[in-house]
This record gives sequence, structure tokens and C-alpha cells, in this order.
Amino acid sequence: MDSCLKFSAFGRVNIATQLDEGYRLAVRRHNDEVSKNRHILNRLVQCVKFCGVFELALRGKDETEGSTNPGLFLGLVDLVAQLDEVFDEHLKNATVFKGTSKTVQNELLECMLAVVRERIVEEVKSANYVAIQADETTDVSTQTQLVLVLRYIDNNHAVNERFFEFLRVEDSTSTAIANVLLERLNSLFPDNKEKLIAQAYDGASVMRGQKAGVQQKVREQFKNAHYVHCYAHQLNLIMQQATSHVRKVKIFFSELSGIATFFSRSPKRTSILDQIVERRLPRASATRWNFNSRIVNTVSENLDDLVECFETIRTSPSFDEPTVREASGYVRMLQDEDFKFFLCLFHKIMPHVDILYLQLQKKDIDAVVIRQALQSFTSSVQAIRDSPEQQHQETTGAARPRRTALKNEEKQKVSKEICNTILDHTKERFSFTDHLVSATLLQQDMFATYSQSFPVRALDTTVKAYPMLNKAKLKTELSLIYEKSEFKGCCGALALYQVLVSYNLQEAFSETVALLQILITTPMTTAEAERCFSTLKRIKTFLRNSMGQERLNALAMLSMERELVLTMPDFQERVIDRFAALKERRAKFQYK
Repeated sequence: MDSCLKFSAFGRVNIATQLDEGYRLAVRRHNDEVSKNRHILNRLVQCVKFCGVFELALRGKDETEGSTNPGLFLGLVDLVAQLDEVFDEHLKNATVFKGTSKTVQNELLECMLAVVRERIVEEVKSANYVAIQADETTDVSTQTQLVLVLRYIDNNHAVNERFFEFLRVEDSTSTAIANVLLERLNSLFPDNKEKLIAQAYDGASVMRGQKAGVQQKVREQFKNAHYVHCYAHQLNLIMQQATSHVRKVKIFFSELSGIATFFSRSPKRTSILDQIVERRLPRASATRWNFNSRIVNTVSENLDDLVECFETIRTSPSFDEPTVREASGYVRMLQDEDFKFFLCLFHKIMPHVDILYLQLQKKDIDAVVIRQALQSFTSSVQAIRDSPEQQHQETTGAARPRRTALKNEEKQKVSKEICNTILDHTKERFSFTDHLVSATLLQQDMFATYSQSFPVRALDTTVKAYPMLNKAKLKTELSLIYEKSEFKGCCGALALYQVLVSYNLQEAFSETVALLQILITTPMTTAEAERCFSTLKRIKTFLRNSMGQERLNALAMLSMERELVLTMPDFQERVIDRFAALKERRAKFQYK
């Protein structure tokens, strides 16, 4: 008993000392002071978090000059002080630790970044499969930034795309990018490299190279990390090919983009546009075809108003000769028969491109849904190509046609050529080969066919791409799914996965669930990486271009993962504990 007593008291304060009334009083006073300090720090954490989440400037006391910048952070601190008497008293009387300095802000941001990363790493470790999205850009300070986004299914069976960090890259070569990326991936997956099952990039030659590209260098260490070329980028490439293949179409889009440019050069012209058309014309973009779709729809729906607008400019004495001359040219262009033909054709095609583009931007999109969306897109384009209305369309209008105007036979030929180009490139770029063949196994509209003739070749390709799957058990499970009418209403891999989970069938259909998790985890686009770049441009601006990499990552993490930050129940306490453990501080933050 004596030994047990000594062992339990080993390393602790002597029991007699603990029983002493003075010692207990000192501990109580210490804990009261800690409670007050942690309350003050909690208020500061809330202010920093608010500024970071809503991308507001963090500006505190400039320690080099000794002057105070009345920034948004200090304004927020003053507002909180008006609502909290303890915090207000601290700001007025504090001598040891006030907490509004730039150093404290950076330390709090560092702690917040560490806490959120720890949470993401915990979710990644618990996930069965993980995929990455990566893309690189040059920020305002001409530094190359590589963004890393992780995609996985969490314990609540929800699909997550988490921003992890911006990585500085010395140059844009495949070797430099791969080295930085592999260093981070090896730290995330030190013992289980098979967990990484996909890598998605924008399709640049540096990233997608089969021999020396980034994807190949990653696959040398992560065998299951299959490459996916972003489908949204491929859709842009398809439309670029379709519009540059035919010279008249190329001229049409060049003239179309000139309309928006004409009005953007002068507020006087824009004023007339607002009065007559009552709509602004969107600017065209060579890389995002949804912008081209907007201008096609706007011009098509407001064609007569635009003609009237240009006529007003042409006849108005307040405009100079070059403006009048340009307006006259646009009047003739808008009344031209060929222009109206192409405007009508693409006004029919573009809505289907928009629908597909919007589907490709969704976070919860999977390969099965994309395959079905592509079939719907190709069917719509084929219907436009074969439409008698499109083949024999006559243009209405009072203007006399030009001698060089296209005849009906030529219109039919050009229309078919454009549609065929879109269809051929769609089939070529969106072909489901190699690891993407696995999506065909769970295509809902094929279940009836598969129940009669099992897709053995697709199963073999799937198991070859993902050797962790049990082929025999997967075939048995899929055969049962194909025969049961209950599963034929599930549209997409995510819907089928949620049905199996809701009925607690994870063990009974273990291989199917694993295949579904792989399909859902595999990113088909890099839309989230593009959104990260938008946040980067808002955070690192011309006036704030010298911030360090850790501060940039912390602000970006608070902004892009704001939902995670705001829903973590113990976020404040974990940040305070980490802040207290950073270094020895005169202010007390740890309880006895």
C-alpha cells in the first residue's frame, strides 16, 4: 500500500502541500487568472477568425513604426469591447499581453491553420480512398503557386473537397511541380500509398505528359493514382475546335465579341445601351465557353433592340466619326443573313453546352452521372444536326442579302459540319477507357442489358485498374444488383451508395460499396482548384503582396473552409491550447 501511494504521487506535488490551504488558494487564483486570459484570447480568436472567414484585411499595430493602423481588425476589436466589459477593461489596462499586435495575429493564424489541417488529416486517415486536384498559377507577386485539394468521403458518407494548401514552386517544369507535390503526398500517406486512387489536372502538357509529366511521376510512387483530365477544360477545348474549324464560324465569334468591346470603351455608348436594350453585354472568353454562351443568348434575344441602339448612335450628332462608322458596320452585321444564321444555330447549341458545363462544376458529380449527361448532350446535338428546321432555315428581315450569302445547301452543310465536329471531339475526349470503364458497370440505364449479358470485359478492366477489389465477390454482388428492380431507380453512383448505406448493406455489398467509393472519390473536374485561385486573387492583392506563405495559407484556409471552421465545436479551445503551447508566455493560459 505504501508503494502504491508513492507511485500514484510520483511527479506530483506532495499531498501535504496540496492539503495546505494556502496552496489551494494559490491554485484557485491561478485558475481564475487563466480563465480570464482564455476569455480575452477567445475574443481575439473570434475577431481574427471573422476577418479570415470573410476575407477582410487583418491590420494591427505596426511594431516597426510604433503606430496603430485603424484597420477592420481593430475596428472589430473595438466593437467587441463595447459588448464585453471584461474585454474592454483588458484593452484599456493591459500591460503584459494586449493581443492586438501583428505578432499575435500571425501566431493565432498559424494555430488556426494547424487546427483545421489536423481535422482534415484526421478525416483523410479515416477515409478509405482519397483523390487530389492540383493546378498552378502565378500570383500578383509573380510567384508560382500550386494549389492542392483533397477529395474523399468522410465518416458521415458525405463527399468533401477540402483545400489543403498553396505550395510555392520555383518554376513551372514538371520536375519542380512533381517534387513539391510528392513531398506533401508522402507526408499525407506515409504508410498507405494505395489509398490515393486519382489525380486530376487541367490537361496542360506539363501535367498530363505520359513519360515525363507530373501525373506519371506521381504514379511511379502511387500506383493506383490514375490520371483524370478535367472534363470542364475538355468541354472548352471541344467548343474551341468546333468554332475554329470553320472559318466563317471563327469570323462570327470574332464579330460577336466586338459588340461588347464597342460598348465597353465609352460610358456614353453604355448609357444608350442601358436606355434601349436595358441589358449589359457579357465579355467573351477564349477559355470559358459559358461566357460565349451568354453573349450569344443576349444578342439573339435582343437583336432588334441592338439594331435600334446602333441606329441611334449612328444618327446622333453627339458622336464622333469613328464611332458612327463602327455603329454603321454593326448595323449591317446584325442584319446580315449569314450572321443571323450562325446566331440562330449557336443559340440552339449553347444551352446544351451550358447544362453540361454546370453539371461538370458540381462537387458531388461522379463518372456515372457524367456518362449519362454526355449521352444526353450528344443526343441533343444530333437532334439539332438532323433537324429539318435547321437544314432549311430561311432568315427573315427586310435587308437585301449579299451576293456572298450562304445558300440553303451551304447552310445545311456548315450546320452539319459544326455539329459533327462537336460530336466527334466529344466522343474522342470523353471516351470512357482504362479506369473510367468502371463507371459503365453501375450505369443505371444498362442494368436490364447487364442482367442478360454480364459486362465481363468492363469488370476485368476495373479489377486491373483497382487490384484491391475482389473480382469474384464483386461479380456476384453486381449480378444481384442488375436483377433487382429496387436498384434501377438509382441515378448515379452517389445515389446507389446512399441507398446501400441507408439500409446498412456495407458488409453484404462490400466490394460494390468499395467500387462506388472509388467512383465517387475520383474527381472528374478541377473546379474546386479554380475556385481556390479566385480566393487567392482576393487575398493576395496588389496592396497585400508581401505576406508569407503560412499567412497566405491560413487566410485561404479560413475563407475556403469557412463551413468547417464555423461548425467545429472545439475550434476555439484547440486554437487557444496550441497558442499557449507555442512558447513561454508571461500571461498564463494553462490550468493547474
